[in-house]
Parts: sequence; structure tokens; C-alpha cells
Amino acid sequence: MSHLRFRGLCVVTLSIVLAQSANAENWPGWRGPRGDGSIAEANGPVKWGVGENVAWKVEMPYGGHSSPVVWNDYVFVVGADTEKQNRMLVALDRKSGKTLWEQAVVHAPLEKKHKLNSFASGTPATDGKLVYVSFLEVDTQPAPAVKGKRRRATPGKMVVAAYDLAGNLKWRVKPGVFSSVHGFCSSPVIYKDSIIVNGDHDGEAYIVALDRDNGKTLWKTSRENKTRSYCTPIIREINGRMQMMLSGSKCVTSYNPDNGSLQWIIDGPTEQFVASLVYNKGLLFLTGGFPDKHILAIDPTGSGNVTESHIRWRHHRKGVSYVPSPVAAGKYFYLVSDNGIGSCYDSETGKVMWQERMGRHYSGSLVATKKHVFYQDDDGITKVVKVGPKFEVVAENNLDEPVYSSLSASQGQYFIRAENHLFCIGAKTTVSQR
Repeated sequence: MSHLRFRGLCVVTLSIVLAQSANAENWPGWRGPRGDGSIAEANGPVKWGVGENVAWKVEMPYGGHSSPVVWNDYVFVVGADTEKQNRMLVALDRKSGKTLWEQAVVHAPLEKKHKLNSFASGTPATDGKLVYVSFLEVDTQPAPAVKGKRRRATPGKMVVAAYDLAGNLKWRVKPGVFSSVHGFCSSPVIYKDSIIVNGDHDGEAYIVALDRDNGKTLWKTSRENKTRSYCTPIIREINGRMQMMLSGSKCVTSYNPDNGSLQWIIDGPTEQFVASLVYNKGLLFLTGGFPDKHILAIDPTGSGNVTESHIRWRHHRKGVSYVPSPVAAGKYFYLVSDNGIGSCYDSETGKVMWQERMGRHYSGSLVATKKHVFYQDDDGITKVVKVGPKFEVVAENNLDEPVYSSLSASQGQYFIRAENHLFCIGAKTTVSQR
């Protein structure tokens, strides 16, 4: 997730992806239009900092670790007003950063959470007509200790809501219960006419698809195990078969996103996951989780239980990320561990191309153009690394403010949600595509 400083997780429907021009991409959800952190445009800046290549900077009145989403003239962010106990959706003018409107989605007591999580970690999603958000609405009574531990989760219900671009509530539903000692983070995923939300938690875990127009449940699938995880699914068509793939609940799985049926499963390799998966060059890449850390390259063409048959390579070494999601660029697979070890692997063979100390601590996920990979750490420093087999830092950019979210990109601009401000990096824009 960026997230726990769990991110929060998102993929868009294939028809939207195909309809968008590579020269004018929106960033409509968690990890962008393909849900994998890839930036098709190459016209964004490489260098920025305080007073350099900053189109605007505005104060963020509500805290959270979710990432911004961008659609034409709009920027959407979520946050938590902890004093009033409101979970907020905010729309800003892309050209100036001015707040256009804000709405309280949920008013409820604050849930218990991991110290690296926030009360607004799930990244919203938009199709250009509606904006979709998810939060936890807690119950008033505490849940019993999880698996014999002293910590108590805060039980409640997942809330998913949709607003139009003027800020009007269109629908609001509670598709299932949710209880986790680490708190909540789930980023909606747009697929065809549905919104898919992952409900992995310490109870009756599930994945649910809702009708985009009215929020009615289209299908709901129980998860294989009942363990908290925070992975947002990634959706791809592979060899003519639509697959919705994610890790979590002590397994790696592929479901049919049209009906929620299980297509294949890998047991383990550990219990809990946060980082999203990446698909590149015919392989699905996993990095995580807890208590054991793994890197896997998976052939996603199987059916049934493929634990022993479809893992192409794996690593158990330092530098495995738990929270930050990886990214693929060219023939290479890039990641950064939570404690700041960056790595580059050959996607096909798993050969380690380089491994270097990048920073103190990372929560945000990686993004990449065809030429550069962006490593953004918790101290607000972004190292820009050249894509290729050799380690080469081409820029180091400092915003002088902590950053726990992931960078978003659209039409030559980068949007960075820092601890107290939202930054628009790049040239100012006056182009409207409404």
C-alpha cells in the first residue's frame, strides 16, 4: 500500500486504458491507469525542489497516506479530520491547487491502527464521471484479541461511496464487515461496470464487486484464509483470459473479475502482504511480506493450485519490500525495501543487476517512465535512477517535508502528497479537457 504507511491500492478498466492517449494520461487510481506505477508520458521533470519546478504548493488540512488521483482539471485526495472524526474527500483545481469542494464521507470514532498506517490510506478512483472512495466505519464495542494477542482490533464495516465531480453523493453502501489490528486501507479498482474492493481482514475476509452506477453487490467471494493484508488487485488479460491477481490471506491468487471465481492459487509464501503485484514480460512479480520476506516471479497461465509448478524464480535476500510496491521498466524489475535498500533484477532470470542504499525509510511505491525510476522516501527525497542494468542516479530532489504516499503523474506533471502539503511538480497548465 502506499497505504500502510499502507497505501492504499488501484487499477482501471481496460476500456478506459485503451481510450486514453499516451500523450495525455490521467492518473485515475492507485498506481495509475495500469495499476502498476508505469508512466507512459516522458515529458515530466527530472529535477525539482523547494522553489524549482514547483507549479503550486497548497496546505493539506486533513492527514492521510493515500495518493492523489488526477482527471483532467481535477485532483482528488482523501484525508481524516481527526478532531471531528470525519473521513474526507477533497476535490482541487488542477491548475491552481484551490479547493473546489470537500465532503465528509464517514463520521465515526477513530479505529485502532498500526503506527505506520493512517486514518485515510486508501487511494480513491475515478472514471471521469464519479469518484469512488472506501473507509472503515467502526462499531462502538471493541473486538476480542486477535489470535490470543493482547492488542484489540476495532470492528466495523467497510464503507464504499461514489460522488459526482460536483461533490454530490450518488450512492453509499456497506458491503461487508472489517476488523484489523493494523487499521484499514483498501483502494477501489474500476473494472468494466464494477468497482472491486479487497476486504482482507482478521475475520470473514472477502473481495466484493459493486455496480458503479448504484453500489449494488454484483458478486462477493470469500477469501481462502482470514488474515489481514492490504494488497490492491491488478487486472490483466493474459492469453485471452481476464485475471484479477493479488497477494494476501496467506496466498497469491487469480480470480475472474467478471464473477469472482478462483482461477489459480499459490499457497503462501507468507502470511501478510501490503505491496501490490506487477505484471511484465509475461511474469507476475511479488515482493513481501510478513513474517517471512520473499520475491517471486510467477507464470500466471496456470489453473488450480500452481504452488509447485508456476514459480519461475524466487529470492530470500535483503532488500525485499513489505509496504512499497515495486515497478517494472524495460526488461528490469525494481524495488526498494522499507529500510531503504534499492534493487534491480533481470525480470526473466532473477539475476541481481544492482543493490544500493537509497535512503532511511520508504513507504511510498515506485513509479517509472521508460527512462527513469523514481524512488521517493519518507523524508521527501526522490532519487531519480536511470533505467538499465547499471546503477546511475541522475537527480536527487528534496521537498523538505515527510512524504508517506506515492507519486502520481499526469500530462507532464507530478503530484506529491506530503505530510502537510500537496505539491504539483512541473510546468503550470492552463489546458482543460473537460
